[in-house]
Amino acid sequence: MVAVALGLAASVSWGLADFIGGTKSRALDLLAVLVVSQGVALVLLLLAVAARAEGPPPGESLAYAAAAGAAGVVGLAALYRGLAVGAMAVVAPIAALGAGIPVVVGIATGDRPGGVAVAGIVLALAGVALAAREQSPAEGGARLAVGAGLAGIAAVGIGLFLLGMDAAGDADVLWALLVARLTSVVALVVAVAATRPDVAATRPHLGAVAAIGLLDLAANGLYTLAATKGLVSVASVCSSLYPVVTIALAAALLGERVRPAQAAGIALVMLGVAGIAAG
Repeated sequence: MVAVALGLAASVSWGLADFIGGTKSRALDLLAVLVVSQGVALVLLLLAVAARAEGPPPGESLAYAAAAGAAGVVGLAALYRGLAVGAMAVVAPIAALGAGIPVVVGIATGDRPGGVAVAGIVLALAGVALAAREQSPAEGGARLAVGAGLAGIAAVGIGLFLLGMDAAGDADVLWALLVARLTSVVALVVAVAATRPDVAATRPHLGAVAAIGLLDLAANGLYTLAATKGLVSVASVCSSLYPVVTIALAAALLGERVRPAQAAGIALVMLGVAGIAAG
């Protein structure tokens, strides 16, 4: 029960972070939202590592964490941009397919997933085919839904982040989180210096933007705790439900509606993600 509660709490935190990140990226510059939210989380991680006063793990582990951070920030940028320009009910579940990338890599390197995971992959792919298509009144046919392509990029970035963190976290989870977040913040600072977005515009929204980073960090911690308190499969399934939170908030607060075929696709994607995580 503890693992279930922690996993569901991680889902709520991730879902809230994605919803706030998507809505704030509609009103503010994407890079400004990312650098402030990720920077706040980095400060907390630095304080936590300093308070624990333990040295870093071997360099190979830190290299995996840095690679995870680089992939993760690309995925997060694509996700928030997709949520800002497209329907959250479509973008969020497609991006959640990133959970399947470690499974695919595992198959390619010799793993043999269970039947539930294989069924989950099939359901998820079928769901994406439905959810990512929308009617085009101007063209009189179907087209790729707005934000679906960005959601695909987000899925790849998130999946590679999970792969890197899986390898890095075996040595030290806290150091892995710190190096990954430090890498992403450095990349964002470079991008901000090159493009000079209006970071000052985030000041009136500072509480909400800071909450994005804090919620994301809390979700990472809750998921890690859930995996240590019970079966990893249970923690994975419970925490993989976060798009439901984003979709529910978008429907309740933004009045988002999708076509019945897209709704069916979204349901298939969510079932598929749960099956992948369970398998």
